[in-house]
Amino acid sequence: MSYLNRLIVRCLPVAALFLLPASSLSEFLAPSSSQQVTIADVKVRMSDLGPVVLLQAEGRAIPIFVDATVALSIQGALNGERTARPLSHDLMHSILEAYGARVTQTVITMKDSTYYGTLTVTMNNQVKMFDSRSSDSIALAIHFKAPILVGRDLLESAGKVPERGKPSEL
Repeated sequence: MSYLNRLIVRCLPVAALFLLPASSLSEFLAPSSSQQVTIADVKVRMSDLGPVVLLQAEGRAIPIFVDATVALSIQGALNGERTARPLSHDLMHSILEAYGARVTQTVITMKDSTYYGTLTVTMNNQVKMFDSRSSDSIALAIHFKAPILVGRDLLESAGKVPERGKPSEL
């Protein structure tokens, strides 16, 4: 298959989104709010497999493995710390604020064992939803103190009951 044909096949699902009415698009990007659970706490830990973000709610924790830079960004945002030079999430936070935009929520979903984020941003009375890596979406939600939501089914299927031992902090 030629490069152009592969590109067309990859882009068709995205192009089809533009044919959906706005109400259908929001349903496609995020699960129904009646099935959503608000994450009560976010922790960043170091595991044998690398940095992990724990999304905690209702006595369960959803582990999401992230790279070290994102882990540091999320931990810094949780602690209100600033680095000498802004990391990417700090920069995005500054840019959005400079334009009067705010992250109002993020919804974390899973498809085929991969976590996804849908970031909701408001600006000038307009609401836009953006596909995102879950880790980036979480980092920006924390920077803006916006709620992080997951589907109840995701919490029940991927959420683990935390162990009693204390994992190392980042």
